[in-house]
Amino acid sequence: MFTITNLPRWTVACALLLCFVIVVEATPLYRYLNAEGNTVVDYQVPAEFIGGGYEVLNNDGMVIKVVPREPTPEERKVEDAEQKREQEARAEEERLRQWDESLMLRYSTVADIEDARHRALGELQIRMSILRGNRRSLKQKVENFQSQAADMERAGMSVDVERLRAIEILQSEIASTERDIRDRQREIEALETVFDADIKRFELLRDVVKLRQTLRTKTAE
Repeated sequence: MFTITNLPRWTVACALLLCFVIVVEATPLYRYLNAEGNTVVDYQVPAEFIGGGYEVLNNDGMVIKVVPREPTPEERKVEDAEQKREQEARAEEERLRQWDESLMLRYSTVADIEDARHRALGELQIRMSILRGNRRSLKQKVENFQSQAADMERAGMSVDVERLRAIEILQSEIASTERDIRDRQREIEALETVFDADIKRFELLRDVVKLRQTLRTKTAE
């Protein structure tokens, strides 16, 4: 069997030396700042200085990697705020893109948007008219019951519980109907705002398209 003991001593020594050199060459160096602010080059970075950042060097002293320092709490807040602004900007850009695409697919002219607004508002106005009619009818019923109750009291009679309960129920229905009317009114106002914004945005898109067409025409000439 062949073993390392069969080799001459100088051969073994050279082999061991070569292995040592290879290991040394493969070991990176680290450059960092210590607590005093002095530059230190070592085979490792103490844990307390890792957060300050460091550089990885090869045996020729060339930088092969840079690990930046950890940001301070104030810097992190600034970074977080900047990231939030960028996210919001991207979200707004996407919202506008989808809005523009929807407008161009649904409408060809401003008149189309006006027609759509007229139809949508017309439906809400019909619902509003129905609710107002119901409210008038309910109030009339309450007035009738109250008039009957007043006549009974003038005649020295006690108003029956059923009649008083009916007035209470009707008044509750009136309050509910008035809430529905306010809700429909808010819907109308919100819808008007949406259509106004659609018209302004569509006009802007139309102007941009015209401008691009003009520029293309001039370029072609």
